[in-house]
Amino acid sequence: MFRRILAVLGGLFFGVITITIVEKLGHYLFPRPAGMNDNDMEALKHYVETAPLVALLFVILGYALGALIAGFSATKIAGDGKKTYAVICGVIFLLQSIYMMYILPTPIWFWVLGIAVWGLVLIGCKLALNKKI
Repeated sequence: MFRRILAVLGGLFFGVITITIVEKLGHYLFPRPAGMNDNDMEALKHYVETAPLVALLFVILGYALGALIAGFSATKIAGDGKKTYAVICGVIFLLQSIYMMYILPTPIWFWVLGIAVWGLVLIGCKLALNKKI
C-alpha cells in the first residue's frame, strides 16, 4: 500500500518539477513585463491575454513533458505493471489544468491541447513497462 501511495506522490513530484523547469525556460525566453507581481491575478490575466503564442506553447510543452515523466515515474515506482498510478497522476494534473484555464483567459486551442496532453501519462506508463529501459 505504501509503495502505491509513494508511486502517485512520486509521479506528481517529478511531473511538477518537469513542468516548472519547462515553464521557467519559457519565462526566460519570453519574460513577463518588468515589475509584474505573480500574485496579482488581474496582471496575470492581462499577461495571458497578450502573451506571444510561443510563450503559451511552452506551458503546453511543460504539461506534455510533465505527463510523460509523471506516468513513467509513477509506473516505475509502483513496480507492479499497472497503469493505475499513472492515470491517477494524469487525472490530478488534468483537474489542476482545467482550474487554471478556467481562472485565466486562455484561447480554445489551449483548452483542447491543455486537456489532451494529459493522456500522455499512458505513453509514459508504457515506456516504463518496456523491459529494455
